[in-house]
Amino acid sequence: MQELTNIYNKAKTYSNSQLRAVIRSGEYKGQTAGLSQNMLQTNLIILEQKYALDFMIFCQRNPKACPLVGVSDVGVPFLKTLGKNIDVRTDVPSYNIYKSGKLHSTVHEISNLWNENLVAFAIGCSFTFEHSLIRHGFTIDHINENKVVPMYKTNIKNVKSGPFGNTMVVSMRIFKKIHVNNIINICKSFHWAHGRPVHFGSPHEIGILNVFEPDWGDAPRPLLEDEVNVFWACGVTPQNAILSSLVPFCISHTPGYMLITDIREDAEVPILQKI
Repeated sequence: MQELTNIYNKAKTYSNSQLRAVIRSGEYKGQTAGLSQNMLQTNLIILEQKYALDFMIFCQRNPKACPLVGVSDVGVPFLKTLGKNIDVRTDVPSYNIYKSGKLHSTVHEISNLWNENLVAFAIGCSFTFEHSLIRHGFTIDHINENKVVPMYKTNIKNVKSGPFGNTMVVSMRIFKKIHVNNIINICKSFHWAHGRPVHFGSPHEIGILNVFEPDWGDAPRPLLEDEVNVFWACGVTPQNAILSSLVPFCISHTPGYMLITDIREDAEVPILQKI
């Protein structure tokens, strides 16, 4: 455990390009919360071209959970608008492979699975605004403990597009009740990273029956009397849509293991000025 903590702490010192390099080489395979300060992190979905338009419309219809920040050319594994030499086949620490709507396997690189018929989509991640919360003096449990943020399926329905629908997924963080308004004000400007929370308070109101049994990530600690659960729309929502879509093949990041970009966290437009 201490060795993993040391590796994670060392990764905190890397620039975004250095971090992608050690991920690509296989030196770092951990979760990415707390890494690459001030830069946009993204979720990843890779689909066959025939499903690309439906999925892009799904993101447009569900922008809170699916803020689309980048799309590759068909068959091209590079996201040139998001960073220098970003290769979606190797630059994510862990990938999920879905077949016919079911999780088939988890791997650390997908070079052998990539083909000329695939399209990659990058969707903003809430890890991006966590650095701002820390700079404002707030504590993020899962970063302090090197754990994966808890994520839950909800009863909040997505707007359907083609085979993609299902319900929103949310991530959860614990804060003091008196700080919720400050949290909202800090996060609302991060529209490429889900912005302000969608809910705070009782998990049951959004269909979460047991907050200690997340669908993805690690279980949270119990609340103290002056604390509250705060929930954000989450970029794992597309993976929930994949589960119900039954599309024959899809690749995603493993929740908590994100793609690091060269886009600043406060960028007005998520596109590099010089490509």
